[in-house]
Amino acid sequence: MAGTTKTANVTWAGGLFDGKGTINSVGSGAISSLGVNWKNRAEVEEGTSPEELIAAANAACFAMALSAGLAGAGHAPEKLDVTAKCTFGLDGGPKITTMDLHVVGTVPGMSAEAFKEAAAGAGVNCPVSSAMKGNVTFNVTAELA
Repeated sequence: MAGTTKTANVTWAGGLFDGKGTINSVGSGAISSLGVNWKNRAEVEEGTSPEELIAAANAACFAMALSAGLAGAGHAPEKLDVTAKCTFGLDGGPKITTMDLHVVGTVPGMSAEAFKEAAAGAGVNCPVSSAMKGNVTFNVTAELA
């Protein structure tokens, strides 16, 4: 299977603190005209930010990786509900500091301990997590529904 390349286009006007940007498009068309700015990124819990989008990407990637691992072990999940929290910190300069991944799974025939082990592996080894490995602290929690 060949790999893929995904694209996104963003415009920014102004300085970091008083400027604003727009995520104009992504190649799939799933996102368009999504505003971003410093205040929403670092000061308030409204509007979107690069970290919110990374959290969404990591949650989706983690769910796929965990699903593949579970199915490969003979325990295809009925449902995985993943929440990702990406923390943006300013100490020592702006950076993503932590990614918390929490999954609640419905996985017939699997023990809670085996599910936690599978989730821990998928949490740090999915492609999005791997791209941040060494720079971000990962915390993975898992429970069966």
